[in-house]
Amino acid sequence: MQTLTISSPSFTDGALIPVIHTGYGADQSPELVLHGLCEEAVSLAVILNDMDHPIPAYNHWVIWNLPVMSIIPGNIPRGAQVPSLSGARQGIGYGRHAYRGPKPPFHWSHTYQFTVYVLDTVLTLPPTARKKHLLAAMEQHILQQAVLRGHYR
Repeated sequence: MQTLTISSPSFTDGALIPVIHTGYGADQSPELVLHGLCEEAVSLAVILNDMDHPIPAYNHWVIWNLPVMSIIPGNIPRGAQVPSLSGARQGIGYGRHAYRGPKPPFHWSHTYQFTVYVLDTVLTLPPTARKKHLLAAMEQHILQQAVLRGHYR
């Protein structure tokens, strides 16, 4: 199976995440470009974590049942369901059904990790699902996964 990689036209791996994608700006999710997506893919999921928060891997975003696509569009709208993306679902991350970008206190530098999962199924989860529920539901269904990291200060 091919190796999955992620890139973004907004920032390179390990680079500064532009303010438009942060809680200090428009809080818009960045476009994510997938390379090496396997043919067996049925759906995609994305998790965004703050890796430097005092609560380990503090969750900012969970979205699943994205249709298989090589470009996950940016600026995904808020809401538990995302009709424009074939009914993709957003669970609760950072207290909302929405992308919540970087917003470290006092503008301290934090690392943020986008993880994309390629799944062999469509998941059945309630809108109240959080990261731990998504991870448990994906457990035996992950075909590929890749990480894109950025930081914000």
